Parts: sequence; structure tokens; C-alpha cells
Amino acid sequence: MTKTRPRMFYGWWVVVACAFALFLGPIPIMIFSFGVFLRPLVQEFHTGRGAISFAFTLQTTIPAFVLPFAGRLIDRVGAKRVIVLSTVLAAFILMSAYFCSGKIWHLYLFYVALGITAAGLAPVSYAHAIAHWFDRFRGLALSCTMAGLGIGAVIMPSVAQQLIARVGWRLTFVTVGVAVLTAAVPVLSIFLKDRPEPMGLLPDGGMHASREPLNGEVDPGLTWREATRDPVFWLVSCAFILVSASVQGCLTHLAAVLADRGTPAQAAALATSLFGGGLLLGRAGSGYFLDRFFAPQVAAIIFASAALGLGLLCIAGSQQVAFMAAFLVGIGLGAEVDIMAYLISRYFGLRWFGTIYGTIFAGFTVAGGVGAYLMGAAFDASGSYSLALGLFCVAALIGAVLLLRLGPYRFQARTVIQTGVEQAMLPSEL
Repeated sequence: MTKTRPRMFYGWWVVVACAFALFLGPIPIMIFSFGVFLRPLVQEFHTGRGAISFAFTLQTTIPAFVLPFAGRLIDRVGAKRVIVLSTVLAAFILMSAYFCSGKIWHLYLFYVALGITAAGLAPVSYAHAIAHWFDRFRGLALSCTMAGLGIGAVIMPSVAQQLIARVGWRLTFVTVGVAVLTAAVPVLSIFLKDRPEPMGLLPDGGMHASREPLNGEVDPGLTWREATRDPVFWLVSCAFILVSASVQGCLTHLAAVLADRGTPAQAAALATSLFGGGLLLGRAGSGYFLDRFFAPQVAAIIFASAALGLGLLCIAGSQQVAFMAAFLVGIGLGAEVDIMAYLISRYFGLRWFGTIYGTIFAGFTVAGGVGAYLMGAAFDASGSYSLALGLFCVAALIGAVLLLRLGPYRFQARTVIQTGVEQAMLPSEL
């Protein structure tokens, strides 16, 4: 009996659910909006920008120690359980900001707790699910999923600025925590599925009668030990570490960079939103091109654009140039996570995808936290961000060059699997 193909491949519902959770999750408010919180936190805790930036460093560094283990757990039990549990915990931690006093160690504890739960909410978890649902359209699906972060990066800084002005930074965190608990958690619980086979589907939209993986095969790919002995692993790791430190260091201090040059608070928040606009464009554009062109070349062009943005921000003499620079840097950050997941799936396969991605992403997060701290420390030492921005510009260019040294893919997109029932559904058919 012939099965009828559903109008819309369920994998795209998984993409929508993941994108919504990423948009409403803790990352946009904790990472992309940190620059908006910087000055209120400095005033609240009566300390310098370096000390407040250290809280961000903690929040981005702590997951590095947890991510490899979280990735292995995801490989074993699936992404859904890890994502849902981590989302619930993150919501309650965000709401606990209401009880933070004026002691700096309270702020550090708050960010450490968020950092621990962030290991389960990193793009590693979402990319694990998407990589199993899509093969030939993996780049597009990953970019659509991570677009949730891009939209959050566009909207959250301005929303946070408005909320901070009206109710203060504590209740801003509480409001986001309530939204996460009441909206993101139900959507994930209902729509997120780990892989297509239990639903009688194949990646990209084909159908088959069995509800088990085809031929009982495990996912193809290298083990973690094999991957770490491969020079490609270290090229990819070093490239993303350099670019992460550069663009995330810029992100966390972007509003402060502009405010120090006389830009009003609302305009500074707008620049952060333009950064998010670039991030959104980077996500959407990278996914389209990853499925059609050689990914390392796509990545090199995007990261070179980010380097150009850092250079412009270093010498910007007007708001217009600064806004353009923020947009270009945002493009680089927007493409980072998508490209990283895509490269790992093509060079190392899906067998230990979560573990390998978690390990590389750990270095990525540490670099982002260190970059943020170095930006704050450089300002405290010299009263200017110019030197740090110049060095980060060079670092981003080196990262782009390293990716050009990668060889051909080891795990190409598979040909369409025919079962005598259906062919894969193209995105144009949705």
C-alpha cells in the first residue's frame, strides 16, 4: 500500500520549534543583550566594566567544562530530553535575578548557574536534531533554526533597554524567565522530535515503512578520539576560537563603545539590534550557500566581512559608519554556529556529532568569554577600545585563512534514498 506524503515535511516543524525556543531562550537576553545591561550593572554593583565583563566570561566559560559531556549525553539519549530540561532550569534561574543583592558575588553566582544550564541549550543540542532530520538541505535547515537567535539578537536588546528603563534590570530578567517557561517549554515538548525514523520518515522528507533506522545502521562518522587526532579538527577549532573571541568581544561592549563616543542610549541599543540584523542575514545567507558551494570558502568570505566590520568600528568617526560596522560584525557571528555544525557533520559525520561539536563549541564559548573580558580590561587600562578592536580584526582574518586550508568533505550529502514509495521533499514543495 502506497503511503501519502504529508503536505509539509515534519522536519520543518522541528525547525520552527527550535527557532522559536532559541529566540525566546536565555541566549538572546544573556549574550546578545549583555552590552545593554553593562552600564546598569556597573552602577548597581559599584565596580568597573572589567569586573562586570567577568560575569559574562563566567557565563560563557563554565559551559566549556560541561559541553563535551552534554554532547555525549545528547548522542546517547537524544536532544529533546536535554533541551527541555535545560530550558526549564534556565527559566527558573532567570527569575531568580529578583533576589540578587548589590554584592558582586551574587551576580557571579547568577551567571555561573546560567552557564551550567547553557550547556544543554547551546546550538549543539538543536543542531544534533536538525542534522538527523536533514541531509541534502542541512545547511538551509540549520540556518533557519539558528535564525531564531538572529531574530532574538535583533529584538531583545531594544526590548531589554525599554524594560530596564521601566522596571530595572532584575525584573527584566524575571520577565524573560516567565516567557521562557510559559511559551518555549510547551512548544518544545509538543513539536521537537529527535529524528525522523520513528515517524516512518527519512531525512529531507522521504518515507519508508519501518519505524526504525534503515537496516539497523548507526550513523556514519568518526569517533571523538579519531576526530581529535585529525588535523582538520584543530584547524576548525583554532579558526572558530579566533573569530569567536573577536566578534563576541565586540558584541558585549558594542553599546558601550558607541555610548563612549556620545551616542544616545537608544541609538546604541539600535546599533546592537543592527548587529542582530547582520546576524540574522548571516544565518539565512550562510545556510543557502552552504548547500550549494564549498563551505570553507563561504565561511572565509563571511569571516573576512566580520574582520572588515571590526576594522571600521575601530576607526569609525560617525554613527553611520559605526552602524555599518556593527552590521558586518553581526554577519560574522550569525554564520559561526551554522557553519561550525555544517563543517562538523561533513568532515566527521553524525556518529559522535554531539560530542565532537560539544568539544569544539566549548573552545568557542571560552574564546567568546575571554574576548569580552579582554575588551573590558583593555578599556579599564587605556580608556579606549581601539587597540582591542584592531587586534580582533587581525584575529578574525587569520581565522578566515585557516578555514581555506580544509580539504574536501569526508561525508558528502547522500543521494536520495528510494523505497518504492516516495522521494525526498524539496523546500520549494512546502
